[in-house]
Amino acid sequence: MRNNYIFKMKDLARFSGEQTDSGSLNQSSQVSAQVRLITISDEECDQRIDNFLLRICKGVPKSHIYRVLRSGEVRVNKGRIDQTYRLKEGDVVRIPPIRVAEKAEQSVPGAEFKILLEDAHLLVIDKPAGVAVHGGSGISYGVIEQLRASRPEAKFLELVHRLDRETSGILLLAKKRSALTNLHEQIREGELDKRYLTLVRGDWQNARQHIKLPLFKYNTPDGERRVRVQADGMASHTVFNLIRRYGDFALLEAELKTGRTHQIRVHLASSGFAIAGDDKYGDFALNRTLQKADGKRIALKRMFLHAYQITFRHPDSGKPVTLKAPLPPECEQFLKSLERPAS
Repeated sequence: MRNNYIFKMKDLARFSGEQTDSGSLNQSSQVSAQVRLITISDEECDQRIDNFLLRICKGVPKSHIYRVLRSGEVRVNKGRIDQTYRLKEGDVVRIPPIRVAEKAEQSVPGAEFKILLEDAHLLVIDKPAGVAVHGGSGISYGVIEQLRASRPEAKFLELVHRLDRETSGILLLAKKRSALTNLHEQIREGELDKRYLTLVRGDWQNARQHIKLPLFKYNTPDGERRVRVQADGMASHTVFNLIRRYGDFALLEAELKTGRTHQIRVHLASSGFAIAGDDKYGDFALNRTLQKADGKRIALKRMFLHAYQITFRHPDSGKPVTLKAPLPPECEQFLKSLERPAS
């Protein structure tokens, strides 16, 4: 497999060297000699031209995409547009001749996951813990790349939302752009209801508790993304319901009222209730203890956070849909090992 990089025609020599005497290009590059004309379908409309180009030109640096846009070489219906232009059904997009510099690409192994719902508009899976939803930050590929590799016939497949790599549970993907747009609108309007199950250590008191703490995203010196409570952060709201106590632990249901990065993890940690197994915001001494079995209690080798339920309106029919994913076996077995025998 090879990965294509697109450059402006006037940058040919700088990016790829000169042609040989015979007019052919060296082995590391080639020219796409024709202008591409793409007619926008109903599934591709309503997106910005820059996002459209980034999607169809996989792997191309953003700087090159925006350079071509600024130059006016990309036209819509024969006219110049800027990067904020939103495509309409029937628009004809002109993409200029391109220099293609070839680069070896790591192949992505196709994979399938437990399917909770699939139709012409949606794919909903139960993601296992330890699997990233997409590549990046040192990860070559994730769920979305693996699903695309296993479904080469799929014309459109995009993540509706994300889950942390360490979190298991329900993950929505759209098979049509109209479905993606519809579900994103439901998320913006607060109509999509996501619930998680999590285990914390501590004396949790309230049957139902609201936590509203502003969250601020930042990067550590080594480039790792983190979140902390900070006064000028994004407004964030989680509701926690007590499900059951297990000795020093409490099983909670978390309702997301906003969808910030690491929201549940940081809200709990900042309130003094570390999620069992959380290696970013948790109690590290507790995590080390839990990784080893102790008497009746078995070892816990993952973060205990699972997206177990989601409710939304189907993007095509408008009918309400509620899906559930039971706790993974390792979490169920850990809870059972915490149960105290009846006296």
